[in-house]
Amino acid sequence: MAFRPLLALGLAITAVSAQVDTSLSFTNSFSVISTTVPSSTGSQYVYTTVTGQSTVVTTMTAPLNGTATGALNGTALASNATSSSRDSQITVSPTSYSLTVIAGSTHTSNGTSTSNSGGTSTSTSARPTNTVPCNGFPEFCSRKYSNISNVCSHNSAFVKKNNAASNQQLPILNQLYDGVRMLQGETHLVNNTIYNCHTECSLLNAGTFQAELEVVNGWLRDNPYEVLTILISNSDFVDVEHYVAPITNSGLLNYVYEPAYIPQYRDQWPTLGEMILRNKRVVFFMDYMADQAKVPYILDQYSHIWETPFSPQDRNFPCTIGRPPDLNETLARDQLMYLANHNLNQAIDVSAILGTNIGTILIPNTAELNNTNADGLQIGQATAMVSNCTQDWGRPPNFLVVDYYNIGSPEAGSVFHTVAKANGVVYTRDCCGVTTSAAAPAPRKGTMLAAVMAAAMIVGVALSM
Repeated sequence: MAFRPLLALGLAITAVSAQVDTSLSFTNSFSVISTTVPSSTGSQYVYTTVTGQSTVVTTMTAPLNGTATGALNGTALASNATSSSRDSQITVSPTSYSLTVIAGSTHTSNGTSTSNSGGTSTSTSARPTNTVPCNGFPEFCSRKYSNISNVCSHNSAFVKKNNAASNQQLPILNQLYDGVRMLQGETHLVNNTIYNCHTECSLLNAGTFQAELEVVNGWLRDNPYEVLTILISNSDFVDVEHYVAPITNSGLLNYVYEPAYIPQYRDQWPTLGEMILRNKRVVFFMDYMADQAKVPYILDQYSHIWETPFSPQDRNFPCTIGRPPDLNETLARDQLMYLANHNLNQAIDVSAILGTNIGTILIPNTAELNNTNADGLQIGQATAMVSNCTQDWGRPPNFLVVDYYNIGSPEAGSVFHTVAKANGVVYTRDCCGVTTSAAAPAPRKGTMLAAVMAAAMIVGVALSM
C-alpha cells in the first residue's frame, strides 16, 4: 500500500503564540484509519555494517589572508573538501577563508601566567574566560559535537500553507534563528536536479535543495559561532554525487566538516569550539547511498547515528532501536549518537478525494501537537520521551525530531526548553518566528591577541576533557 502526502486535507487547530499566528487550517475532509507504517526493508534499503575504522588523510591549505605562524598569530588553515565528482552542474568554485576567532573576557584574580617566550610572571589576571556562545551557549564551546542535544525540524523545507502534507509552519531562516540545529528533509531527483518534495513533487514541492542551502549559507555567514547538522533523506536512492552540485553551488562547500575517521565514533568528534575556530560548521549525513570514498563530507547516517522507530503513530514513543535494523546494542550505546523521532503521525484514507490508486498516506497528527511538543512528563510529551530515552541509554538523544516545532505547551517553542534541560542549560530566546540572532557579534579588528588566547584556552580545555 502506497504512503503519500496530500495537497489539502480538512483539519484545523489553534495554538497560542505571542510571535506568530500558529493556526493551522487545511481544506477538504478525510477519514483517519488504523494501519501500520511500512518497514524500511527491501533491496533499496542498504545499511552499512561497521567492521572496522579507517583514518582520513586531509590535505590542508593556507587561506588567502593568513600565513603567519606562532601561538599568538596562528596560521589559519582550511581543509579542502574534496569529491571525486566532476558534475557539470557545478557553477561555482570553492574559495579559501580565514578562521573564526572566539573572543573571551578576563576577570581579576590572583594567578600565575606563562608567556610564549617561556618566562613566568605573577599576574592578577587569570586565563581568559570564554563568553561567546557556541550554538547559543558559552558552555557548548568546550563540549563535543556528539555530546549535545539538538532540536531537529522534520522535513524542514516543507512549509506550504493549506497543505496538510506540510511538516513545519515557519520557514528555514526562522527555524535557524529560533534554535533548530538539525535540518532534515526528503529529497528527490527530478530532471537531474535535487528537489525538496514530499513523496512526489506533484503533491508537495518546496523548491530545490540548492535554494534551501543558499538560505543556510547566508545564515552561517551572518552567524559565525553556529554549527549546523543537515540530514538528507535520499528518497530516490540516487548516487550521492548528485548532491555535490547543490552543496557546491550554494556556497556551503567551504563550511563542510570532514571527519578524521570513517566511521567516526561518538567520543572522536571535536568540540563545537574547535569546529567554529576552523570554520567547519556544517555536518552532512545521508540515510541511504552515502559513500565517503566518493563524497567525504556526506556521512553515512546509520554508521554514526541510530534512530528510534520512524514515522511513529504510537504516542508512547518507545525509545528502542528502529533503524538500522539488527544493530548491536552495545555498539549503539557506546559508539554511536542517536536520534529520537518525536513526530506523531496519523494514517488517512484519501481514496475518496484523490482516487483509489493513491492509497493510504501519513501526515502529522496536528490535533495532538500541543501535547506532543509539550515540555512535560505526561504520556506522549517531548520531555517525557527525552527523559525515558536518557534513562534507557544513559544519555539524552543527540537529535529530537519534531513537526511544527513552534507549537507546544506551556508556551510556543516548548521543545527548545525540553532540549535545553537535557543539555543542562536554560533556553532564553524569544520564540518563535524571530529573524535576528542572539549570538555574539563578529570580532572586531584589534582584538586578535585576546581572541586567539581565548581560543587556545577553549581548545586546550576541550582536549583535556
